[in-house]
Amino acid sequence: MSWSPHVTVAAVIEQNGRFLVVEEAPDGVAVLNQPAGHVEFGESMTDAVCREVLEETAREFTPQDLVGIYQWTLPGTERTYLRFCFRGTVGEPLPDVRLDPDITATHWLDRAQIADGPLPPRSPLVLRCIDDAGSSRTVDLGLLHVLA
Repeated sequence: MSWSPHVTVAAVIEQNGRFLVVEEAPDGVAVLNQPAGHVEFGESMTDAVCREVLEETAREFTPQDLVGIYQWTLPGTERTYLRFCFRGTVGEPLPDVRLDPDITATHWLDRAQIADGPLPPRSPLVLRCIDDAGSSRTVDLGLLHVLA
């Protein structure tokens, strides 16, 4: 049996105790997630996370470090994700950038609002990445290499 995980990236962006999250509705149910998505062919991990943040928040992202690498299988399926989560900063929204059509809104929320608010996190990865971003165990971006 061959196994092909879905390689994704995500960004934890924190300002003054609040995290930038996106509201999306996969399968018609509204949830919260970090700006995140699949790595496209030929992209580096950092290029992918910068693109995803821009598409989902209309903001330019500057990655600072790698929070962690996570393996998660969607319950009841054989669909496995490998998430590379980055911590970084963003600027103000760019006026000429339209949000990805899958994103219904962006919010700055504290951890409690994400964990216990009216919209649930999309997966357990959301809160785990937030918690891990607050630790001192992040990794320098120099660890990531793209070989030609």
